[in-house]
Parts: sequence; structure tokens; C-alpha cells
Amino acid sequence: MKGLVWIPEDEHDQRVKAYLESAHQAPYLKIGSIALGIFCLMSLGILMIFL
Repeated sequence: MKGLVWIPEDEHDQRVKAYLESAHQAPYLKIGSIALGIFCLMSLGILMIFL
């Protein structure tokens, strides 16, 4: 069997890395804002029930 030697492709690897960094960003701020909004609405609802 023929040996396999990996040779990195610098230009292609840089383009792939740049694409992954720009395209796949998790929306942490939006997720946090929605969670905070739900928490506040639930807290307000609970306070309205007991007051």
C-alpha cells in the first residue's frame, strides 16, 4: 500500500478558516436577550398572581 503524506494547502486552508469564522457565529447576545426577556416576563407574571 502506498504511504499517505499530507501537505497543507495554505491558500485553501486560509479561505476555509476565514469562511468558518465569518459564517458560523453563534448568536449569544440574541439568545441571552431572549432568555432575560422570558425570565422577566415570568417573574412579572408570578408577582401579578401573588399581589
